[in-house]
Parts: sequence; structure tokens; C-alpha cells
Amino acid sequence: MGACFGATACALLLAACQPQSAAAPDPRPVVAGPVRAATEVVSASVPGEVQARYSTPLSFRIAGKLIERNVRLGDSVKSGQLLARLDPADMQKNATSAQAQLEAAQHRLVFAQQQLERDRAQARENLIARAQLEQTEDAYASALAQRQQAAQQAGLAADQLRYASLSATHAGVITAEQAETGQNLSAGQPVYTLAWSGEVDVIGDVAEHTLAALSIGQPANVTLTALPGRVLKARVRELAPAADAQSRTWRVKLTLVQPGPEVRLGMTATIAFQPATAAATATTATAASASSAAAVTTQFLIPATALFHQGQQPAVWVVRADDTLVLRPIQVARYDASHVLVSSGLKDGERVVWQGVHTVSAGEKVRVIAPLHAEDFAS
Repeated sequence: MGACFGATACALLLAACQPQSAAAPDPRPVVAGPVRAATEVVSASVPGEVQARYSTPLSFRIAGKLIERNVRLGDSVKSGQLLARLDPADMQKNATSAQAQLEAAQHRLVFAQQQLERDRAQARENLIARAQLEQTEDAYASALAQRQQAAQQAGLAADQLRYASLSATHAGVITAEQAETGQNLSAGQPVYTLAWSGEVDVIGDVAEHTLAALSIGQPANVTLTALPGRVLKARVRELAPAADAQSRTWRVKLTLVQPGPEVRLGMTATIAFQPATAAATATTATAASASSAAAVTTQFLIPATALFHQGQQPAVWVVRADDTLVLRPIQVARYDASHVLVSSGLKDGERVVWQGVHTVSAGEKVRVIAPLHAEDFAS
């Protein structure tokens, strides 16, 4: 009995002296999210301004003194409406003089024609020499040419007189005034700027990295500061073929589908370009595969906070299926202020650590937490 008790006590003592295995640590919580193709998550947004599709400066075709203005800034005008007039005194004198010269040339032509008819009749009776008939025919031709010249001069003088009145070429709104009553104007000097009625555009400027994702006819949503809560539909109408020399941006023009009377010219807007339709994407993909160029690699947009470095190589922490971390080298196509465009190294749907990349290690077990504002990383 005593021996059995001693053996049991020794066994318990030895078991107490052996180190116990440590409990497995809890997985580290990390903020991570799946990556998506850039064409699915990018929605470029740029500021813009509402403008008329056509806007033209209005000016006189002749020089003169401005004596009358009939419209003011912001007035609506109709096609053909009289807007301004120059002093017509000089043009009136020119028109009167040209008309008098035309009448004189007409009288000389009538006399020359009568003389020609008489000389032809006498020439048939051999009453005058052939040379005299030729002189009469020459005088008639000269009188006819002078009459035609005088008619053209009279028409030009009449046009000059008509040009002293400035009329609207189209219906629209006066958006600028560049001359004052009493001012001496040169030919072609703008007096008004007329914004045509009809279709309304939204004008914006896009950066180089956004340009490749835009195409003619692409839809967009337009919001106006003056009309909060309302979203207007628009389509890309024109893309500038070259960048602005100063800003290095490309001008893009969009046509509003149904602007409505409450949309005023000059309103500030925000343009949100929508992704291309599936049909357009499929067509582009088919054309790309048929060409001899290299295959297009899908690009992914990730937040800049997800970027890590493996030596000199950019990398990201990828959460594997077993919730452990692996450091994956990537190729970066573009760096932005808040995002990084990845050209290779990732696959669609893979989970990437978005925050706290300097506090984790390879092979570490983690617990993925969705970000509070995921839309901030996907915009």
C-alpha cells in the first residue's frame, strides 16, 4: 500500500515539473478587401461647367461709330433681331454716289447701243467705212462693261449700308458685351457674344490617366451645385485630340440629354463618367484578341495604404484561403494621390491588406475585417 502511494506521488510530481504547451494566439485582425478590375471600380469624376454648344462673337463687318445698342447682357434674342447700329452717314453717301454712277453708266450704255444700231444700218448701205463701225462697236462694249462695273459698285455700297446694322444670326442669349455706345469700332471687333439656344453641353478637363478610359458616346452622370440632389444624364460628344499646353489636360465635351429650363449657362457641375457598356467591352476585347498586339493585362486599383516593399520591389500582403499572409511582388502602372494602379501580380477577387501593412509578417494568421468606408477605397 505504501509503495503504490509513493509511486503515484512521484508520477504526479514529474508531471508537474514538465512545461505545459502555450495556448495558440488569436488571429490578428487586419483591414482587407478583395481587389477588382480597374474598369469595374474606377468612376472618374471631374469638375465642369455648363455651356451652350455653340457660342459666337457678333461683330460688324465694317468699321464705324457705334450709335445704338438694343440689347443688354442676359437678354434673349430671336434670329434676325436688330442688336446694334453704326452711324450710317458715310455708308449712305457711298450708296447714293454709287447709285448715281450706275444711272450715268446706264444712260451711256443706251446712247452707245442706239449709235451702234444706226451705224450698222448705214454700214449695210455702204454709207460709212468699216473702221467707223468697229469704233462704234468698241464704244458699246466699253459702255456695257462700265454699266456692269457700276452695278457691282452700287451693290457693294448697298451691302456696306446694310452692314451698319448688326442682327442676331440665331436665337439665343447674350452672354457678353464687348463694346459701348459711342465707341469707334474696327471691322470684326466683337460687340456681343451670343450663346445659341438648343443643345447644352458640359465642359470639363481630364487628366492623362483618365483619358484612356473615355470614348465618344460614353454615358456620364452630371450633378449641379445649384440643383442639389438632381442627377442629369449626359454623353461624351467630343474629346480633344491634344492636351492643353499649360494645364496638360484634355478638354472633354458632353451633351446633356434633357437639361430642362432650370439648367443655366455657367453653372458649375461635377461629371462622373460611367464605365463602358458590356457590349462595348466585348467588342473591344474581340478586336484586341484579333489583332497581332500583345494581350491586354487586367489592371487593379488598390489604396495607396496597401503598398509595401520587398527590397526595391513594390509588394502587397495577400490573405490566402487559410487566412495566412503572403507577401506578393507586384508591378505598378501608375501612382495617384490615394490609389495605386497594379498592372500585374494580382488576380481578381484576391484579398489584400489595406491598412497596417507594416505591422504584419509572412505566414501570420489573421482575421479579415472589412473597412468602415469601403467606397472610399473603390472610388
